[in-house]
Amino acid sequence: MAHQHEALTERLIEFIADQKIYFVGTATADSRVNVSPKGMDSFRILNTNRAVWLNVTGSGNETSAHVQQNPRMTIMFCAFDGAPLTLRLYGTARVVHRNDEDWAQLLAHFGPLPGARQIFDLSIDLVQTSCGMAVPYYAYTGEREQLSDWARKQGDDGLKKYWGAKNQTSIDGVPTNILAKNL
Repeated sequence: MAHQHEALTERLIEFIADQKIYFVGTATADSRVNVSPKGMDSFRILNTNRAVWLNVTGSGNETSAHVQQNPRMTIMFCAFDGAPLTLRLYGTARVVHRNDEDWAQLLAHFGPLPGARQIFDLSIDLVQTSCGMAVPYYAYTGEREQLSDWARKQGDDGLKKYWGAKNQTSIDGVPTNILAKNL
């Protein structure tokens, strides 16, 4: 039932554009595997083998720590309505911080998101689809605004303090370099 492709097709790009949630998986060679749900209109396809997503401030920063040591990343989308489909994007990623040369260029692909802290740039080397017939139906009823409201309330200085207190290392002690690369 699974099909593998070297690149995204137009049909799969349209599928991604319709999704409200995706999941990101990363790990270092010896860390815990991290799987994070993402939303907030934060994902963009740049071409059939390249995608970027805007990461906002959260309780941890596992993905950044992992990618800086081991750039493997998997992104998964699931159809929660319509025809069943699970789509996985496999590839290598890099973290783009505010002080990096291409931050502004990549950030221009997104609307403003309070608390933006990194962009992940994924070079896709394998696209895999599978049936998704075991994924249940779920109805999208709207975005949660709590994280954006919290980030706006913190302001830039408050976010940097939070990064220093909560986002400097992964749960396994792997450094994220968030303050060094974003100040």
